[in-house]
Amino acid sequence: MPVVHPIEPLFSENSHTLILGSFPSVASRREVFYYAHPQNRFWRVLAALYGEPVPETTAQKKRLILSHGLALWDVIASCEIVGSSDSSIRSVIPSDLSVIMNNCTIKHIYVNGKTAARFYARYQAALPPAKCLPSTSAANAAWRFEDLLDAWRVIRDPL
Repeated sequence: MPVVHPIEPLFSENSHTLILGSFPSVASRREVFYYAHPQNRFWRVLAALYGEPVPETTAQKKRLILSHGLALWDVIASCEIVGSSDSSIRSVIPSDLSVIMNNCTIKHIYVNGKTAARFYARYQAALPPAKCLPSTSAANAAWRFEDLLDAWRVIRDPL
């Protein structure tokens, strides 16, 4: 049975950098906000990149994203998924990224992990290419926090 993405895209007219995940985890769907699993390193990475405290509330997370010209959403609008397993994703309906692209000037697009990269390439071919960053998921244990931080630094200082 398909699961519909429950979280609105987060962006403002000042957003210039779009970060896309694949599809929200069970924890994120329950909290109705991005990267809610406590072991996902997304918020720690962003906070470190911008020299800010790690946000704890949804309001703090939104402020961190918007105050740095970022936009946040996922590549998939609905799919069949078992739990939070990206490898189980089937019957994909892609997100309509024009909601963001038509309402701000996105100059850089990044995807959080290989699953997001694969679905972005498959369904968003009309958009500019996205740079794949290593997943911040705890399942990506091969990447130490310091290595993630180095790889993700490109969102703060794009080439």
